[in-house]
Amino acid sequence: MTKGTMKPKGFFGELKRRNVYKVAVAYLVAGWALAQGIAQVFPVFDIPNWAVRLIVLAIVIGFPIALVMAWAFELTPEGLKRTEDVDLTTQTGTRSRAWIYIVIVGALLSLSLFFLGRFTASTKQNGATEVPAKSIAVLPFENLSRDPDNAFFADGVQDEILTDLARIADLKVISRTSVMHYKSGIARNLREIGEQLGVAHVLEGSVQRSKNRVRVNAQLVDARTDRHLWGQTYDRDLADVFAIQSEIAKTIADQLRAKLSPSEKSAIERPPTSDITAFDYYAHAKNLFLTAFGSSTGRPGLLQAADLLNQAVARDPAFFEAYCQLAFTEINIYGLLHIPTHLAQAETALQAASRLRPDAGETHLARARNLYWGYLDYDGALRELEIARQSLPGEDWVFSLKGYIERRQGR
Repeated sequence: MTKGTMKPKGFFGELKRRNVYKVAVAYLVAGWALAQGIAQVFPVFDIPNWAVRLIVLAIVIGFPIALVMAWAFELTPEGLKRTEDVDLTTQTGTRSRAWIYIVIVGALLSLSLFFLGRFTASTKQNGATEVPAKSIAVLPFENLSRDPDNAFFADGVQDEILTDLARIADLKVISRTSVMHYKSGIARNLREIGEQLGVAHVLEGSVQRSKNRVRVNAQLVDARTDRHLWGQTYDRDLADVFAIQSEIAKTIADQLRAKLSPSEKSAIERPPTSDITAFDYYAHAKNLFLTAFGSSTGRPGLLQAADLLNQAVARDPAFFEAYCQLAFTEINIYGLLHIPTHLAQAETALQAASRLRPDAGETHLARARNLYWGYLDYDGALRELEIARQSLPGEDWVFSLKGYIERRQGR
């Protein structure tokens, strides 16, 4: 073997003598722990993934550099020196302790980053699941009238308030189908209801109708604390019931500090009809529809609902919401019976709604239903739903119908 050529045994011995093995182990342990730590911490602070990848790449590139540095230099009490300038026989104990300290400090730092990331991520996740402060469920109102038929009227008042609140983009409002399970007349635990529905506030109330008078009581409760926030009793002429509904909706928006745009305010203040009897028909029909919707045995209820809605629009030909509900009812009957007459009636109701308010979100929602159930025009229905969503940000039917269509499309 020529002079200057190092034997393999001597080479590996030199690696050990120069602590290259220790540096490699320490670097791998600290690098792995650091990579794990930043992978946990960076996403919590919304640091982009490319930054994580860049650091991991730097750790990988730094590995051979660290080995070269370990070969060429030695860590001494006086600092970093070239290996050739150090008497290694006197540095062994100090050297070993130094590398042990480096490994321990590196491991502790990396573990701290790891657990900090886990804790912060857990805290952020809990915060993400916290219910929005501007969220509310409008529970079914209690009917205090002697006539049990007025229960439909009480449901109609509750539904109009819910619909008005759902127009406000700054509010999260639970749909009527979700709150129907909490009918009045049974014991209510508002804190539990709030947790089940994922809302911070609950509105409950009662309606008493007697001849040409109506009394509406409403109270707003913080479901997180059971604290009563607001309450009011309205005792007025029956003809003022729609003004009462609007006042309650605007007051709730104010109590929850929700921003109310001019168009939202205008929509809330617009009465659905000027005919109380037509509203009775409409409220009764909507109740029947919600009970029958999606049921294979719901045909009688749907047919009765359609008849009541036809009576409502006959009394008030400008009853826009009744036309929209009639179109929805007829298209559902068509889906059950597949009789072309009902599809034609759904189209007639839609055309009437379009003449009254062509740009309303409800009109676009009704058209989306007809396109989906009547003509299987999925793309057209989705376009109409996107338009409807702009003015009906809290309308549950917009999102549920979109879900139906996308499932049909295999998305």
